[in-house]
Amino acid sequence: MKKFLISVLFLTFLIFACGESEQKENKIISTKEAPGAIGPYSQAIKSGNNLYVSGQIALDAGSGKLIEGGIKEQTHQTIKNIRTILSAAGYDLKDVVQCQVFLANLNDYDEMNNVYVQYFKNQSPARAVVEVKRIPRDALIEIMVVASKQEE
Repeated sequence: MKKFLISVLFLTFLIFACGESEQKENKIISTKEAPGAIGPYSQAIKSGNNLYVSGQIALDAGSGKLIEGGIKEQTHQTIKNIRTILSAAGYDLKDVVQCQVFLANLNDYDEMNNVYVQYFKNQSPARAVVEVKRIPRDALIEIMVVASKQEE
């Protein structure tokens, strides 16, 4: 029984030791070229090969105000903000593997989608679109993405 316990402890040690050596430090991504966070979160976090971009809305980076216009204009601005954050981390829209789109009104789906496909032409990421009761600053759309690419 004692040998068994020692073996289990040794294997546990090896598992944790190997796991920690492979663990990479997360890096906060922040750029003044995109709207700053309006709460206690980062614009994005890079973890390994993945970049997790926080939900973005149609804020103007300079003024910090929600842009004027409807769902088309807000979708364009939101994706431009995402593209700016991706670029700050060395990524591009082509690296996006997942999108989560939150709409204040699901009736805006077709108009949003017409703008969305202009940015994701050749390789469409996995995506979910849901209607939510309310988005910060009473925006019409919020999008968060995950991007991934091979290390160079």
